Amino acid sequence: MTAPIPRDLPDIPALPRTAPQVLPSVVPARAVIPPVRRPLTAAYRLALAVLATAAVLIEILVGSPTRVLSYFVIQSTALLALVTFASARRAWTARHPLPGAVTGAALLYVVVGALVHHIALADAAPAYSMTAGSSGGGVAWLEPVAGHLLHTALPVAALLDWLVLTPPARLHLRQATTWLLYPLAYLAFTLARGELLPVSAGRYLYPFLDVARHGYRGVLANALLVGLAIYAVAVLLVALDHTRPKTRFRL
Repeated sequence: MTAPIPRDLPDIPALPRTAPQVLPSVVPARAVIPPVRRPLTAAYRLALAVLATAAVLIEILVGSPTRVLSYFVIQSTALLALVTFASARRAWTARHPLPGAVTGAALLYVVVGALVHHIALADAAPAYSMTAGSSGGGVAWLEPVAGHLLHTALPVAALLDWLVLTPPARLHLRQATTWLLYPLAYLAFTLARGELLPVSAGRYLYPFLDVARHGYRGVLANALLVGLAIYAVAVLLVALDHTRPKTRFRL
């Protein structure tokens, strides 16, 4: 038979009362804060995607499809159309936005395409055109409109979307190096394309990448300058992304 359990245990010291330490949470804020529908943002991005698609289609109809689709500005605008359409759908259905690495890459490429055009190609002699020598059928009169969209309106609209409608601090410096992979692959593609096509005046798509005119040494020097410029623009976008204020409204 066991002894009865005493009601009081005076010899046992009381446990100290300490406030529990709150461990830092590893769960991202977006996992616990539900997103909201943004219909005006969705409408803006849908219009941007439609205009980008229309500009690409006009250039394809006016010129040779295989040649037009080989241009950097066409490929980057097609990527912008896909990204903005997906972003519009997510804003309309109250889903989390696309990763910053994806939207930042699309923005960088269209901005770079616009800068290259206005700095190196707009005042070139003879006049630079992606559809030179093509009849264009009944939509040839739309080609200047498409060119304005590709090289000016769409990059500015994409930049406004990023500045006003996209949350800040979503880009990182390490992504700037990753974004250079596509321009590097495009350089290899356009040089290989020029070597494989028959000898002609337009086998190289860009004058500063024309091996027949500048030689490989000159072309690689031009490509290095363009690559450094792309990296500088990428770093600038990352810096601006971490310094711009948060918007107080949700469109």
